[in-house]
Amino acid sequence: FMASTSEIYGKSEQVPFAEEDDRLLGPTTRTRWSYSSSKAVDEFLCLSYHKEKGLPVIIGRFFNTIGPRQTGQYGMVVPRFVKRALEAKPLIVFGDGEQTRCFAYVTDVVRAVTMLLEHSEADGQIFNIGNDREVSINQLAEKVIEMTGSTSTIEHIPYDKAYESGFEDMRRRVPDLTRLKTLIDYKPEVQLDEAIRRIAEHMRGEAAEKEKS
Repeated sequence: FMASTSEIYGKSEQVPFAEEDDRLLGPTTRTRWSYSSSKAVDEFLCLSYHKEKGLPVIIGRFFNTIGPRQTGQYGMVVPRFVKRALEAKPLIVFGDGEQTRCFAYVTDVVRAVTMLLEHSEADGQIFNIGNDREVSINQLAEKVIEMTGSTSTIEHIPYDKAYESGFEDMRRRVPDLTRLKTLIDYKPEVQLDEAIRRIAEHMRGEAAEKEKS
């Protein structure tokens, strides 16, 4: 099983993204596209070994997996928002906040991967794995504040200040889950509100343990 990424699709505006869609990337002077390119090379290699050597291969393109114990160290927005909301600190939104994402809970993602690994017809195929319910980052910030009962505010900062000059983002990132649903009858069981509740509960528990020690 090869763990790939929704970044594969680049900045394509053909939403939702299907596995056979064309990719649209920015120039090599924008370092953000290096991740998409490296994962694409991984996919090419896996599929080549599958075709030429008969290596059993399944490729999963993950779309924003979330869950407890996720640190937010690499820009993961949900744990970062929840942590700051619980600390009553401002929630920092990059750009105008109208960019949209879809968040899948870790147990749903693990279940999908396990079912694919156990299904013979998945061999040699690529699958989008995630949740296809779309939410803007502004809506996400508001939802986190409301669900945690926080007094946090929302602050917007330009991409140029958060990243490099000329940073390019994907305005929408929505998976087409048709292939996954058709093969394994996949249905996400944990939606965003419940995911936020579980993440907040876990973080509160961690904070309480620290206070005891």
